[in-house]
Amino acid sequence: MPNTESAKKRVRQNAKRRALNSWRKRRIKTQIKSFLSAVQAKDVAAAETEYRKVQAVLDRIACTGTIHRNTAARRKSRLSRRLRELKAAA
Repeated sequence: MPNTESAKKRVRQNAKRRALNSWRKRRIKTQIKSFLSAVQAKDVAAAETEYRKVQAVLDRIACTGTIHRNTAARRKSRLSRRLRELKAAA
C-alpha cells in the first residue's frame, strides 16, 4: 500500500495508463482480426480497405508509446505481405 501522497498519485496514474494502453492494444487486435478475416475470405477489395485501417491505427498508437514504432512497422510489413500474396493469387 502506498503511504505518501506522491505514491498514491502514482498508483492512480498507473491504473489510468494501464487501462488506456490495454484499450489501444485491443483496438489493434480487433482491426488486425478484421483484416485477416477479409484475407481468409479472399476478398481483395475488403482486405485493402481493412489494411489501410490497420496501418492508420498502428501508426497512431505507435506515436503514443503504447507499442514501439519498430513493432508497428514489423506488423505492417507482415500484413502487407499477406495482402500482396492475396493479390498475386487473385
